[in-house]
Amino acid sequence: MSETVLYTDLSAYYDLMCADINYQAQSDSIARLNRMFGNGGTQHLDLACGTGPHIRHFLDAGYLSQGLDLNQPMLDKAKIRCPEANFSLQNMCSFEVDQPVDLITCFLYSIHYCGDLEPLSLCIEAVNNALTPGGVFCFNAVDKRFINNQSSTAHSVYSEDSRFDFRSGWFYQGHGSQQRLRLSVQKTSGDQVEVWQDSHTMVAVDFNQLSALLEQHFEVHIFEHDYDKLNAWSNQTGNAIFVCIKR
Repeated sequence: MSETVLYTDLSAYYDLMCADINYQAQSDSIARLNRMFGNGGTQHLDLACGTGPHIRHFLDAGYLSQGLDLNQPMLDKAKIRCPEANFSLQNMCSFEVDQPVDLITCFLYSIHYCGDLEPLSLCIEAVNNALTPGGVFCFNAVDKRFINNQSSTAHSVYSEDSRFDFRSGWFYQGHGSQQRLRLSVQKTSGDQVEVWQDSHTMVAVDFNQLSALLEQHFEVHIFEHDYDKLNAWSNQTGNAIFVCIKR
């Protein structure tokens, strides 16, 4: 068996890498939270939208959705999946919208792609500027205090006569405002094995810090990271869903 390096644009494997995600459940849960806390509007923006699977579900639920991402190949795939939605190539730390929206989402821990505390603050400010009065900002996040550097998630998918093995995990050195997201992809086609590995710089915060940043603009509610039950965060877990209502 031979092994080579798999050089690839992540967009080519994004949907396979996320094949174990229940986009329907996540989208339905946030729509429910928006009904509970929002202003009744249906204008929706998804930050770091990737190839648009969440947007597809919001569109099907009657929302008028749009998305932004920094990766044009991902946006190209999103436009195929959601031809009725608008997409823009923008940085979520400095984005603008033509018209204010009622709901802004950021799924799959993508808020951490801000990279550090100052860009995160700018992102929160941009979200506030883009929302209508009483609008809602929903996202999920990880608390740096609970990160286990030895923990990771993995799954395998078969596609086009090849097996893909995906693994991802957080790494935090124990101090500072940055952590790493480590990703690996292994593609096995017969006797040929291709491997791709990367590590992304992500902003590291604890939930007290994050809440303090958000509360400058929003009323903040934190829920356990369970898209089915929507229980209040217990202060004992490192993953949570944030629901932020513009004041």
